[in-house]
Amino acid sequence: MNTSERHARRAGPERPRAVIFDWDNTLVDTWPTIHDALDHTFRAYGLKPWTLEETRARVRRSMRESFPPLFGDRWEEAGQVFYARFQARHLDTLTPLDGAAEMLEALQAAGCYLAVVSNKTGRLLRREADHLGWSGRFGRLVGAGDTARDKPAVDPVDLALDGTGIPRGDDVWFAGDTDVDLECARAAACRPVLVRPRAPAPGEFADHAPWLHVESPRALCKLILSM
Repeated sequence: MNTSERHARRAGPERPRAVIFDWDNTLVDTWPTIHDALDHTFRAYGLKPWTLEETRARVRRSMRESFPPLFGDRWEEAGQVFYARFQARHLDTLTPLDGAAEMLEALQAAGCYLAVVSNKTGRLLRREADHLGWSGRFGRLVGAGDTARDKPAVDPVDLALDGTGIPRGDDVWFAGDTDVDLECARAAACRPVLVRPRAPAPGEFADHAPWLHVESPRALCKLILSM
């Protein structure tokens, strides 16, 4: 258990009523597929491809926010090239993160409402969840384009909680691996939980600090069930 986990237990927060998850690289490993599709698209438009490390660092926001600065007026066309490549490969390379499936099963059994808010296009997100047999674990799977604004706006969080009777607030934890996830959680007044192996570097999330850091889905599950 790391320092953040010990602090959370000493502070005595109650078990969350709902946990909203990011998808890519919070529950499933999709970096190789995303990088391959971006590399293919960049080359098609004569742009210098990113390294895998650059892809990991730069891919944060939805396509309708991130592609116009890269491709200008041709961003929608470039998006079609990206999605054609991605769709041809994503199910074959989709890999759950270690412990993610067990975590979802255990939290659902414990009565936590579970949802996903992702900047992956909604239809692709739901296709991947179906492929893994996970769709029944979530009350809602909200992706890019499902609401007027994408994450980090609060619109997807509102849709994820719609009809549950659970308001945005401390009873809702938002678990993700990037600054955009933490920003969205803060904007929605939910608990921002950083889920990734390495702890935050000093000043890394100065504007949207995580309330809690855990190293993995397995660690997050253990913490919640201990409450």
